Amino acid sequence: MAADIAEQPDVLARLLDHGRDDIAAVAARVAQHRPRSIVFTARGTSDHAALYAAYLTEIRLGLPSSLASPSVVTVYDSRPDWSDSLVIAVSQSGGSPDLAQVVAAARASGALTLAVTNNPESRLAAEAELHLDIRAGHERAVAATKTYTAELLTLLLLIEGIRTGTGRIDPGEAAALDKLPELAHDVLDGSGADELAGRYRFADRFVTTGRGYAYPTARETALKLMETSYLPSLAFSGADLLHGPLAMTDPGVPVLAVVGSGPGGHAMWNVLTQLGRQRADVVVVGAADLPDQTARLRTPAVDERLAAVLDILPLQQLALHLAIERGENPDAPRGLKKITETM
Repeated sequence: MAADIAEQPDVLARLLDHGRDDIAAVAARVAQHRPRSIVFTARGTSDHAALYAAYLTEIRLGLPSSLASPSVVTVYDSRPDWSDSLVIAVSQSGGSPDLAQVVAAARASGALTLAVTNNPESRLAAEAELHLDIRAGHERAVAATKTYTAELLTLLLLIEGIRTGTGRIDPGEAAALDKLPELAHDVLDGSGADELAGRYRFADRFVTTGRGYAYPTARETALKLMETSYLPSLAFSGADLLHGPLAMTDPGVPVLAVVGSGPGGHAMWNVLTQLGRQRADVVVVGAADLPDQTARLRTPAVDERLAAVLDILPLQQLALHLAIERGENPDAPRGLKKITETM
């Protein structure tokens, strides 16, 4: 897992250097198709990447988006009409039968279908009309890390390419993206996550929270803590946290709050105020300018869309070091395997 985490700057650079043309071609095809909505289907870590892309779709394209429930097709044998939609399946392995069945059903209903995977030879890639390879290379650990950030960047390039209508993103956007690999290296090099892991070695549960583009980061963090350290971890939108779950926070429950410097981060200020009144043990992750006494995992101040790629990095490191501190093996979590086949 440590090696996979450390490879992410190189994975991002490879995707930008060698994957951009393929993504632009698919984005141009989608723009020409003019879908009225975009539907995502995914499982596990990839579901969080799909949620991030759903935010991008509605904010950047102004199109309604949703996350399909595969059981509608596989368990209830229903066939929704997706004829005016783009249906995107996101899966690092491309090996889950239920996602392949959703794509097949969507394609039969007249939808344009796209698979985003780390395996061009997978069943999912074959079922979809279009395919994008995230180019992450072999991922050694069971817990996904580098495939997640590669999915985020692939989906960001795709949505921004659809937005321009040509498949190519704006030059200013491209320049900002080109800095991501170096920024990712800097974050991984000095996050301080190992020290924080020692502080929370004896924690028995976590809460994670964020808003907007940061909410998928909160959900992915909770999953990583559960996968590697077997710690019950609940992820909430900052808004949902205030609708009841706030009552369970106290000095004994660490809260990992993803707070950037954009609109989503600003929307978290009231959440942090309420957590302070609860005397919760809060760690702020991101670039927000907060008082020095707040525990921090600081990341660069970039656009919130790009921040999603960077903010998860120290949290992956935290999950790794926390598992080691607790005597667990983060490379081979019990009961898990790389390809999970669900129906």
